[in-house]
Amino acid sequence: MNVLVTGGAGYAGSVLVRNLLLEGYGILCVDNLRYGQNSLPDISAGENFTFIKCDITDRKLLKEIVNRNPFYAVVHLAAIVGDPACKREPDVARKVNWEASKQLFELAVERGISRFIFASTCSNYGKMANPDSYVDETSPLAPVSLYAELKVKVEELLLDRKNGNSEFCPTSLRFSTIYGMSPRMRFDLTVNEFTKEMALGRELVVFGEQFWRPYCHVQDYSLAILQTLKAPKETVAYNVFNVGDTNENYTKKMIVDELLRVIPDGKVRYTKIDEDPRDYRVSFKKIRDSLGFKAAFTVPDGISEIIDVIRAGVIANYEDPRFYNTPH
Repeated sequence: MNVLVTGGAGYAGSVLVRNLLLEGYGILCVDNLRYGQNSLPDISAGENFTFIKCDITDRKLLKEIVNRNPFYAVVHLAAIVGDPACKREPDVARKVNWEASKQLFELAVERGISRFIFASTCSNYGKMANPDSYVDETSPLAPVSLYAELKVKVEELLLDRKNGNSEFCPTSLRFSTIYGMSPRMRFDLTVNEFTKEMALGRELVVFGEQFWRPYCHVQDYSLAILQTLKAPKETVAYNVFNVGDTNENYTKKMIVDELLRVIPDGKVRYTKIDEDPRDYRVSFKKIRDSLGFKAAFTVPDGISEIIDVIRAGVIANYEDPRFYNTPH
């Protein structure tokens, strides 16, 4: 079965395409290589893998790709990712994250592609109404950034049953904050950044240590997509799932405490922030009960693997711009 993966050279995509290949899927990966091409060379010669350099805003080329290939599924990851990146380039974010996503969705429907998986975000929840509870898929969405607003907008388009049909199977996956090692590494993600700073002996400055987020390893991110692809249509069609593990909700201070277990002499300075519009603990009961999804990795696992890589000296320059989604 052939799968079109948009953004397959990115942080999550470069892990996903490898796991899809291991599962026997044929992959056509499109990416504009905004952050370089170092994540794909080792798999580019594989017989089940094809790469086409394509910006998803190029409707003509994207239509050609969709029309000339018999895809079983589209996994749509390509986006301007994260609040800071979208805030920095709002017009580009709207064009990529909304307009191009809408066009891709319409092409998939026209072509009769069976499955469409959209990478959304738990940031859609914004701030918990009750700080002692958990939000779930039935909770009100309260996006407080352009990034989340555009994700919600695409979700509404995909999951609108009035425009749906029984053959099409769109699914929205609201991912937790991602972390862990990837062929296209990022050090501007909370767990990765905190670990890098401490492992390099620098002072870690933490803003708003009391606010909650859920976290998900990049390998578990990939696993959730695989399980969605394999699930019966009636389970995932026109449905939304939070992706993560209920036990993997952390405050920033809790992440620092985990770091201090393995780097006890780490230097930390907390900067008080009384208000953060994004503060949420998330329940992942639905994906566990419906798809049997269980995270294989924990935040301490991610911390350990990044520390091992840093101590091994695998990466020469941790401040290289290709490791960050905004100028660094």
